[in-house]
Amino acid sequence: MRPATVVLNHPGALRGMFLPGTELGLAEAYLYDALDVEGDIESVFGLADSLAQRVTGGTQRLGLARDLLRLPAGDRRTMGRRGRAVLTGKRHSIQRDRQAVRYHYDVSNDFYALWLDQRMVYSCAMFSTADDDLDTAHVRKLDTLCRKLRLKPGQRLLDVGCGWGGLAIHAAQHCGVDATGITLSQPQADLANARIAAAGLSERCRVLVRDYREMDEPGGYDALVSVGMFEHVGAALLPPYFHLAWRLLKPGGVFLNHGIANTVADRPPPGPSFSDTYVFPDGELVPISTTLRAAEEAGFKVRDVESLREH
Repeated sequence: MRPATVVLNHPGALRGMFLPGTELGLAEAYLYDALDVEGDIESVFGLADSLAQRVTGGTQRLGLARDLLRLPAGDRRTMGRRGRAVLTGKRHSIQRDRQAVRYHYDVSNDFYALWLDQRMVYSCAMFSTADDDLDTAHVRKLDTLCRKLRLKPGQRLLDVGCGWGGLAIHAAQHCGVDATGITLSQPQADLANARIAAAGLSERCRVLVRDYREMDEPGGYDALVSVGMFEHVGAALLPPYFHLAWRLLKPGGVFLNHGIANTVADRPPPGPSFSDTYVFPDGELVPISTTLRAAEEAGFKVRDVESLREH
């Protein structure tokens, strides 16, 4: 493990870091400048895991909380305008999902352009060697998706949660399909449609601001693809999600569902997580077995399962 140094920036840092007893407490201490990390920041995750494993019993936790309360509270210095995600309405309703997606994606297109590839593909890439750059790895990913979808010229493709339109544009350009992408983020759609127009693809490629549950064209598509979107669906809504995909597809159509999974053995950390509070509010990861069951119950036959973890 490469060395890292945790620098405490004010007397109340330790209390702010550990008194909440949650991952979120540690993360907010870093966000709000109670601490800095010098050196390899990834090493800090190992330290956090080690500390969490040492504190297991309720009596031990109460004793540590008593000790922390003796420390100075310090000033909590907030930085930036973002703040925690505050969502209203029923979890995974269309209204609330719009709030969650906009909290995450409407930061600005310029922000995402700082660190995504030139197509702004917002999901894992596929690296064949360590020397591949991000653009090369994402083209390989897009080519793999199109190959698995078995796309042919003239077919209709629906990209559910299309982001900035990278896959839809790629499929229209290289596979000759008519591609429709949907997103809940207006800035994403605006940039995607501007790029579609610049590529001369407006007649057979477009991005709409629409929830997947608002799509009503039974048998209207030869292929459906969802990349990095179904983490927002929620475990309870996976059955209707797959049933809708089944209804939108023509007989014999293909649905490629790509997303992040956890395992049956995974247990959520105690308290609110950093990701749910500041990154992906209302996001849910489910085991692959749960996803496959929901897909099969909707009528799908599973032909291919692949893990891209090493990429």
